[in-house]
Amino acid sequence: MLSAEEQLHIIASGAAQIVPESGLLEKLKRGKPLNIKLGVDPTSPDLHLGHAVPLRKMRQFQDLGHNVTLIIGNGTALIGDPSGKNTTRPQLSQEQVQANAETYVAQAMKILDPEKTKIVYNADWILSLNLKDLLGFMSKFTVARILERDDFTKRYQSQTPIAMHEFLYPIM
Repeated sequence: MLSAEEQLHIIASGAAQIVPESGLLEKLKRGKPLNIKLGVDPTSPDLHLGHAVPLRKMRQFQDLGHNVTLIIGNGTALIGDPSGKNTTRPQLSQEQVQANAETYVAQAMKILDPEKTKIVYNADWILSLNLKDLLGFMSKFTVARILERDDFTKRYQSQTPIAMHEFLYPIM
């Protein structure tokens, strides 16, 4: 394994900023593989160009000997990420989400090393929640906290409807 400083140099290349860089260097100096995770919601059939940067960075971590996990948001995709949206996303069926998830994995493996990539599906834990569990999670958040999100604030201030299920997205 390369030195922590050499690894940081590779990881920092092409990155605008690492926050905090000293924290990453400290973790690299421990000499143990880091656990790097990326979550993607399969809300369409194809990954987009914006996914390429984190996937390539994850591949660099893999090549440096670190552990990589791709989290397929097949549970959160049923809600639909409200980020940056000024309207409610149309809800997808589980079948649509599953079909999209399969294409996401196939596309991501063109960049990531399939032999070194752990793939998990958040529906495995999200869809098994019962009402008691869900209420427990929801009790940790306030409407004010959720409305701090820029997307919700803009929609609320412009009196654009926000469906209740959209509030579950940041909680999940």
